[in-house]
Order: sequence, then structure tokens, then C-alpha cells
Amino acid sequence: MSEKIIPVIMAGGKGTRLWPLSRSSAPKQFMSLLGKNTLFQRTLARVADTERYEAPIVLTNAEFRFLVAEQARQIDQPLSKILLEPVARNTAPALAAAALIVAGEFGERAIMQVLASDHEIVEDDVYRDCVARAAEAAQAGRLVTFGITPTEPATGYGYIEAGEELGGGACAVKRFIEKPDRERAEQLVAAGGYLWNSGMFMLPVGIFLQELRQLAPEVLEAATQAIAGAKADLDFVRLEEEAFSKAPDISIDYAIFEKTPIAAVVPSPIEWSDLGSWDSVWKLGEQDGSGNVADGRTTLLDTHNSLVLSKDIHVAVQGMSDIAVIASEDAVYIGRMEDSQNVGKLVKHLASMRETAPLTETHRTSYRPWGGYTSVLNGDRFQVKRLFVKPGRRLSLQKHHHRSEHWIVVRGTAEVTVGEKVIPLRENESVYIPQGELHRLANPGKILLELIEVQTGSYLGEDDIIRIEDEFGRD
Repeated sequence: MSEKIIPVIMAGGKGTRLWPLSRSSAPKQFMSLLGKNTLFQRTLARVADTERYEAPIVLTNAEFRFLVAEQARQIDQPLSKILLEPVARNTAPALAAAALIVAGEFGERAIMQVLASDHEIVEDDVYRDCVARAAEAAQAGRLVTFGITPTEPATGYGYIEAGEELGGGACAVKRFIEKPDRERAEQLVAAGGYLWNSGMFMLPVGIFLQELRQLAPEVLEAATQAIAGAKADLDFVRLEEEAFSKAPDISIDYAIFEKTPIAAVVPSPIEWSDLGSWDSVWKLGEQDGSGNVADGRTTLLDTHNSLVLSKDIHVAVQGMSDIAVIASEDAVYIGRMEDSQNVGKLVKHLASMRETAPLTETHRTSYRPWGGYTSVLNGDRFQVKRLFVKPGRRLSLQKHHHRSEHWIVVRGTAEVTVGEKVIPLRENESVYIPQGELHRLANPGKILLELIEVQTGSYLGEDDIIRIEDEFGRD
């Protein structure tokens, strides 16, 4: 058994509440909102103390696996495992699978701390004290959740009513309360003794598995079979799809915490936000003398208590108050701050229409393990992209059935394989890739390689890629 805590980080969510910056293929945990590092990277930093923590296990899906690996590499944070969920089944099956792995490697007496990858938390002495108290309660045989001390009558969170004190700063859980309306939230906060449900946990692994066996046996059975059939894939562990898909789609709250008699809550007066809306980003940001939070290329005049973010174009706002203006590469959101909790409704509306659905799914810039690309221009039978390849990386050896490509180097040095030839290219040099020809692009240099790619053909979809060799394990 390890004396250290084993962190389990949930990083598979595809929320779009921070649209247009967050999309289903680029959710908020992998975004840098008001700082250099992403929310996922900041979560990793909170478990980087090797005296307290083992290397973390990350729960995610196949679509995000390279984002997870790359962002951990960027901050030099080793990972124990990246566990890939083949289908979305909520938190209970995923945490059951993680607990089985922890029990197998560290023993059933091990303690695992479950963290969300998309929360903003100030890691100070108060936070560290709450973690220590939660670990102590878990070692005493309790399934522990962190209850955030309310700072307002928020309606976006569930609430926990704390019961009798258990010693060491933990309390028994009296009951869970669904997200309330405003009037009910005001009553709960005024009454005292109610905490926001943070979705973070400290779990003694053996006891957690025991409760799963008694209260959610179908969840544990599916996770057990998915682990038994799991396959290693480079740095990833793929859970067996057929077995995992049989698990109920249920959260750990409903499956275990609302039923178990051994649930405990640690009241946590920490600086915390799940960053579930643009007004929560505004509250956490550094406000100027007019109460504005601005980032990127922005100009504000006679504007107050507003959030203005731009990732590309220059945004100028004049004579406005209490609004959010968020500009991505291809879409702009403008709304009253008080309505920012309802962005999800707007996203569903956009997703329901063919012409706007892509705006909810992907950005103009997409990231890959080798670098990525930005869509510059789309037309009838042609499109233009900017490719960027990291030093020392290369794309798969591939071919296309329906398109040909022209590559022009604008920065760095490229090594291009076309059929049997390997062609070096420098800035302002180009190469033509005929339709159906085997080819590969590599960056042998020490700086980022940037190219302009012009595709022409009858079909230009990303699924027209036949990979012959791929060092990243993609089909």
C-alpha cells in the first residue's frame, strides 16, 4: 500500500457552457481562460507534490487522449495512467474502473482523491488543510466529499446538508439537495449548515469498492469486465467497449453517496469555482477600476462590470454595462451577464441547425499530437489550411482517395516523403502531392514548422485519410 494519496482526475467532459471558446472537441478543461496554463494543467499542479501524491491517473476519452498527454508533458507532470472511456457513462462507472486499478496497484487500503479537471481552485493553506482533513476521514473509513462554503445563493450547484460532526473537521452527510431555484437557494444559505456539492471526493478504495458491490453491483460488474478486457495503447489504457457500455449511465452521487450510510463532508471555505458560466469567469478575473475583466485584443470605453475576451479579432465595446462579449476565431457571443448561465440553451439551438452546428463542435484551429492546423478558407472543391508541426514530430504516412495537396513552407524546415522520394524543403519552397500518392510530413528542425496547405478535389473531409503508418496509434 502507498502512504501517498492517488489522484484521479476526470477530464472527459464535453461541456459547452463557455461557448464560443469551449466546443465539444475542445472543452474548457483544456483552455487557458485568464492565465497561461489550462484548467487541466492547473489541476495537475495541485497534485504535483511528490511527498503527498503518487503520479495521477487521468480519466478521459479517446478524442482527448493526445491533449491530455501533451498538456501534461508541457508542464513536466508525469502521469501514472491515462484511462480511456470508450463510451460516456457518467462518473460512477469511470471511478469504479479507476478504483479497481488503484486497488490492484496500491492495495485496497489506498486513498484516492477524485478531482475535476475544469475547476478553478486557489491552492493555499486553507485548501491544503481541507485535503488533509478529508484524507483523515477517508482513512477512518468514510466516503468523503468536499462541501464548498457558499458565498451566494447560487442556483447552478447542488447542496449538501451537513449533519453531526465526526471529528477532525468532517461531518456526516444528512442529505443531498438538487439544484434549487433562487428563492430556495436564498433560504438554504440563510439557514446555514448547507454546502455546495463540489463533485470532488476522497475515497478509501477498498470501502468504496465494497459500497459499489452492495449499492451498485451492475456498475462494478461492468467496470470489472472492462478492466479485464482493457488493452494498452502507447501511453493509454483502453477499457473494453462492450463491457463498459453495459454500465448504467449514472453519477457517483446517485449511485453511492445518496445511499451510503458512511458518507461524510468536509466543509471547505476555499476559493473555488466550477467555471460553469461566463459570469463565474468574470467574478474570478482581475477587474479594473470600472469592474471590467478584459483579455486579448480589446478596447473598452465607458463600459462597466463586463467581461470582454478575444482570442483573435480586436473587440471594441462602448457604453455598455453588465455584459459578456466573447470572441473566438469564428464566432462571437454577446449577452447580459445575468443570462450567462443559459448559454447551453443557445448552444443547443445552434447545434440543431445544419449551418451552425459546426460552430458548437470544432474551432477553426484543431490540435493534433504532432501540432495542428487552422482552416483559412473553404470553397467549392478547394480549401486552404495553415499547418504547424512541432520540432521533431511527423505526421502519419498516409494517402487520400479524393484530393491532392500543395504544401508551401512559410517558416522552418520540412522533410516531405512523396512516394519513394524524401524531399527537404526550406522557407518559400513547395511540393505537390498527387491524389492517391503515399506521403508524410516531418519537422526535422528545432523550431516550429509552418506551412500553407491547399487541398483540391471532389471530397475534402478529414475522414479521407488512409493511414499506413502512425506513431500515435491512430487508425
